[in-house]
Amino acid sequence: MLTKIKVYIQKYRYLFLQLVERDFKTKYKRSVLGMLWSLLNPLLLMCVQYIVFSNLFRFEIPHYVVYLLIGIMFFNFFNEATIQAMISIVMNANLITKVYVPKYIFPTSKVISASINFLITIIILFTAVIINKISFSSTMFLLVIPVFSIILFSIGIGLILSGLMVYFRDMQFLYGILTTIWMYLTPIFYPENILSDHLLIILKLNPLYHIIKFARTIIIDGTLPGMYNFAACILVPVVIFVIGALIFRKLQRNFILYL
Repeated sequence: MLTKIKVYIQKYRYLFLQLVERDFKTKYKRSVLGMLWSLLNPLLLMCVQYIVFSNLFRFEIPHYVVYLLIGIMFFNFFNEATIQAMISIVMNANLITKVYVPKYIFPTSKVISASINFLITIIILFTAVIINKISFSSTMFLLVIPVFSIILFSIGIGLILSGLMVYFRDMQFLYGILTTIWMYLTPIFYPENILSDHLLIILKLNPLYHIIKFARTIIIDGTLPGMYNFAACILVPVVIFVIGALIFRKLQRNFILYL
């Protein structure tokens, strides 16, 4: 099995890299500011939400700018990556129906190309950390864990969505509603302690909550997350990735009949 996977990676590595490069270049094609939008988009969104929520609701959250920015960065990446992955098979129907290509390459490449922008926004995050005078600690090096987790989680969800999208084109509209609900059920701009006990139970079933909380704990608090948060941040994305791969593998058998 491992040998087969290794052969596939070597055989289609060039195609995968070309798809990632194409997606990244296409996104900024004929754009005056180009890659700067990767920095400006979360920064402008953070500024608007900071002005609104810090003045209207006045949440007592230490280092609220960094708290808000972490939530925006992680959720925006997940939202963008999964939406792009969802339509990747349908958008490449002409290629898939004419030439044999491992179909998982398309949703995966979309997530990886989106992750390039995500990694760029980390520059803004650490700039905000410096401005807010948050002391650097060794725990910040663990940021690689939630970053890897959100990418793996997005690939898993992207594989499921891209497979379902071939059969149910309404999926793109339903998912838009779902992500809106998902955003409000994730403590991006509000503290979790304002939620009722019933909502807290739902919150703890939200994988994005654990990933974002992990990042906030190691950066803002400068401490290690609890074991439950640590396990949820690592294990849940792995499980979702495996489930996504299995579902996609089953659904792809009849893609050709619906594309």
